[in-house]
Amino acid sequence: MGERLQQLSEWARRALKAHCGADCADRLQVVPLPGDAGFRRYYRCNTDPTLIAVDAPPSTENNARFVALADYLRRYGIHTPQVVAADIEQGFMLLEDLGDDQLFTLLDEDSAQSLYAEALSELLCLQQVPRCETLLQPYDREKLATEIGLFRPWFCESMLGVQLDDAAVAILDAVTEKLLASALEQPTVMVHRDYHSRNIMIREAHRPGIVDFQDAVWGPVTYDLAGLLRDCYVRWPREQVEHWALTYADMAISTDIMPEVTREQFLRWFDWMGMQRHLKVLGIFSRLWLRDGKPGYLRDLPLVMRYTLEVAEAYDEFADFARWFRDTLVPAAESQSWYRDWRTAGVAGRAGDAA
Repeated sequence: MGERLQQLSEWARRALKAHCGADCADRLQVVPLPGDAGFRRYYRCNTDPTLIAVDAPPSTENNARFVALADYLRRYGIHTPQVVAADIEQGFMLLEDLGDDQLFTLLDEDSAQSLYAEALSELLCLQQVPRCETLLQPYDREKLATEIGLFRPWFCESMLGVQLDDAAVAILDAVTEKLLASALEQPTVMVHRDYHSRNIMIREAHRPGIVDFQDAVWGPVTYDLAGLLRDCYVRWPREQVEHWALTYADMAISTDIMPEVTREQFLRWFDWMGMQRHLKVLGIFSRLWLRDGKPGYLRDLPLVMRYTLEVAEAYDEFADFARWFRDTLVPAAESQSWYRDWRTAGVAGRAGDAA
């Protein structure tokens, strides 16, 4: 047992003793769970009911904000994990266990309609949470631009070895400006920022549980919708995705989350927001491997490339970018061990298979 895990276990025993008595604490065992893209580590405790012990290093994680935001969202009916105990300074927490049933693991062509109805209904609730300015900072131009800025150094240059000439830089700059303008003209709501099939926990006879919410901001209305329906791990046919997106638009308008807009305007917002997000993700997934030694996300890069190119090719405004991406980045990607044909990456229900 590593020193950090031993410290977490000892702290958890003390916290459990105060919470449920000595017997529970003395029998404590922790089993590691698969980690996420960040620096947090999760362990399931053999308590009744089970709890999740979290090692969230304070040097990298804002634990005070996590606890405050979890409590804030629960006050508005969002089922985030209840914080049973927390030591902010050490970075240790005991959380309610929301189970193992990620939306991702349950999705198939038969279950998709009902499960996405749940996920979209929960998103509607999230977007009706009022703003707390101390917890939900604006998803402003600087933040959005910084995210798009990950694409060039991490995916183009470090992963693919492509150095951008002046013409390519100008193309990418033009794309960035268009995507930022589209994002910033949208109505603003609470943005979970990572609302996808692996962060939505399906619970029988209960509303979904929502995890990984600690980076929430106040920003564009289509951001989380694009994260859910243009999921980096799951692909659905474009017609189905657009139907779900427009159904959500109708719900958002009827609940005054946003004013009426045309179907064409909403889909444009949705498509361009998704493209911003996928350029960011191409950079992040590359960085997770090259900097952090986490290869698990490499298999999802072809699907993210597909999303990016499909939107770029659908709009005249991105014709130069789409051409440069196909002619320069795709050939460079083809030599990578993780690459498979982007045109067939992702099938309904699973991203890791070819269509």
